[in-house]
Amino acid sequence: MAKGSPFAKVATDEECHAPLATLDSRGWLPASVAGLNVLCLAGAGGWQSILYAVAGANVTVVDLSPEMLWLDQQESAKRQLMVRTIEASMDNMAMLEDASFDIVHQPVSTCYVRDLAQTYREIARVLRDGGLYISQHKQPTSLQISHRDDEDRYVIGVEYYRDGPLPSVSDDSYRERGAVEFLHRWDDLIGELCRSGFVLEDLREPFRADHKAAPGHFGHRGRFVPPYVRMKARRIGRTCVAESTQKIWTPSSS
Repeated sequence: MAKGSPFAKVATDEECHAPLATLDSRGWLPASVAGLNVLCLAGAGGWQSILYAVAGANVTVVDLSPEMLWLDQQESAKRQLMVRTIEASMDNMAMLEDASFDIVHQPVSTCYVRDLAQTYREIARVLRDGGLYISQHKQPTSLQISHRDDEDRYVIGVEYYRDGPLPSVSDDSYRERGAVEFLHRWDDLIGELCRSGFVLEDLREPFRADHKAAPGHFGHRGRFVPPYVRMKARRIGRTCVAESTQKIWTPSSS
């Protein structure tokens, strides 16, 4: 995400007065994150990292954009906070140790990686057993919208079962211009999450409908196609995963 993007903003003083409430309107976070190791994954920009640091967490930010990481550095210095920033891709975090984080918090960003399963495996690797993974993703159907017809209906013009980057579309309400994006099916979003060592604890669809918005506005489109999905997942204990794979029943074992 580029500096100056409409999706990027730094934390305000008002938000910093109640950082966890700002970060977590759903009650997914623990009552306190003081002393916890938090990874803000692909979430640079001086918002998420600052709020976690104000709340007392030990914060690391991993992002591919040096411009967005600079905002974290600038804001943390201004507020006299400690925030570690690392320029890297979310699907290759070899510089981070295994089981070193209590929470991984990731805004919408997986649409920019081709291999979602590899990303999930990396997150599972760096999370401690029982660690929390909070993420938001673009819904597949939203990424299939190609245009709006003469009757202001949103047309699914991108194939669901496709490989490679998404094509350019005329309705790019929920696409970042100039960015290469990939469609991840529900089998990827949920199935690969579970297969990577997580259990899904909650799932929400953020409300983005505006009944007063004119056709062509993203709020109008949000009335018909939900753009995002938020998920709360928990890292399964590594020994539990090993034991469960050993105890799978098969016809030959009866």
